[in-house]
Order: sequence, then structure tokens, then C-alpha cells
Amino acid sequence: MLSVQLGSALSVGLVETIGPAGTAWLRQSLGALVFLALARPPLRDVRRRDLPALLGLGVTTGIVTIAFLAALERIPLGTVVAIEFLGPLTVAAVRSHAVRALVWPALALSGVVLLTEPWHGTVDPAGVAYAALAAVGWGVYIVLTQQVGDRFAGLGGLSLVAPVAAVTAAVVGIPQAAGHLSAGVVVTAAGLALLMPVLPFALELLALRRLTSAAFGTLMALEPAIGVLLGALVLHQRPTPTQVLGIALVVVAGAAAQRGGRRPPTDGRQVAALVHEPL
Repeated sequence: MLSVQLGSALSVGLVETIGPAGTAWLRQSLGALVFLALARPPLRDVRRRDLPALLGLGVTTGIVTIAFLAALERIPLGTVVAIEFLGPLTVAAVRSHAVRALVWPALALSGVVLLTEPWHGTVDPAGVAYAALAAVGWGVYIVLTQQVGDRFAGLGGLSLVAPVAAVTAAVVGIPQAAGHLSAGVVVTAAGLALLMPVLPFALELLALRRLTSAAFGTLMALEPAIGVLLGALVLHQRPTPTQVLGIALVVVAGAAAQRGGRRPPTDGRQVAALVHEPL
């Protein structure tokens, strides 16, 4: 969580230079190169019925990354993360098959309202729309990641998906970044690619082999708060008391929506649904 949010906060300067899509493209491309260097794509293991999940996950990852950074360009980091968190929170509530579980997305949504403070008339509709798109994409990402994780072990699945995400981001990213690339920009993007997606994805795989997806999701509920903290420390985005209350509601809703503990032993190939944003 620290790596993801620090990478997001430090990406703001790059977004100003090459745009959100350009930043997404460079980060995803450099991250894909790292994954390909660490793990050979298990192409021989890919079956025809695996293709929809692999391609869908790659495309979703690229779109969510662009949407997240486009939102970050317009609204504070903590607010973006809180809105995006509505995606996995809703998935968790729906999967619980309990009507009462829907109270948690509703509570989180009320927290988002406090965060955006629409009564002040200063909310950026485009920023909120991009964050909402990222939330929908994150929900889809969770479902597809579970399917891919159940089929491919370790970094094998990531080495298949990451290039697709990079190509998806390139469609908009290359035109946006054209004319603004330099050696300094590429080096900066390489460092950010290590913070996200390389390091978090590797840590998620390790964590999810030891925890249930519910326990993982409960811990991940802290991410909006970490986003606010790093937004304040790195970007000097100071939340109001009302916005702090909003973040607290999102965190409580995220933690309460999921239960569980240590994951039962598996054959090492199955990986529960990731609850992290695919940045």
C-alpha cells in the first residue's frame, strides 16, 4: 500500500509533463519489461479459453491506470483512492450474498460525499468521473485476476498480462507523450514502475498465498487513509476535518465488509482475487 500510494503521489510531476495516459504507458511498459525479464511467459500453458480472461485483465489494467492518473490530475490523491475503493468494496458485498452487506458500500459512498464536499461547488466532475471509471475497472480486475491467478503460478500470469496492459495504454499514451520524452522522463518512469506495478504485485502474490482474500481486503481497507497521508506529506494536499471523517467512513466500511484469516493451504498455483488497483 505504501509503495502504490507513494508511486501515485510521485507520478503527479510526470503526469504534468507527459499526461496521465503517457505516464500510464511508460510505467506499464517498463513494468512489463521487468516482469518479462524475471519470468518467461508460459505461452505453452495458455489455452484458448484462457484468452478472454488474460486479454480482459490486460485491457482493464491499462484503462484503470489511465483513469486513475487522469483523476489524480484533477482531485486529491486520498479522494481518488476512496472513490476507486468503491469498486472492490461492492464486489466484496455482492459476493457475500447477504443483503445487509450492501450497507458497507452505502457507508463508503457517504464517506466519498464528505470527501468531495459537493455543497461547496468546487468538485471537479471530470475527476470524479475518471475515479468512478477506475472503481468499475478495479471491480472487474478483481474478478479477472482470480481467474488468471487460478491458472498461472507466480509471475507467469503477470508476464502475460503486463504487455497487454502496456499496449492498451500505448493507444492513448504514445500520442499524448510524443514530443515530451527525454532521458530524464524515462529514468523517472522506470523508478516509478518499480514502485508500481513491480514491487506491489510481487508482494501481493506473497501475501495472498498466506491470507484469505477477505483478510487481505480487510487490511487493504487502510489504503484510502494511506493515500490521504501521502497526499498530505508529498503533495501538500491538506484534508479538511469533514474530509478526514469521510476517509474514516471509507476505511471502516472496507474493513467491515470483509472477514477472514489465514488462507488454507493450496497447491501453490491458486491466487485469490487481488484487491489492489492495477496501476
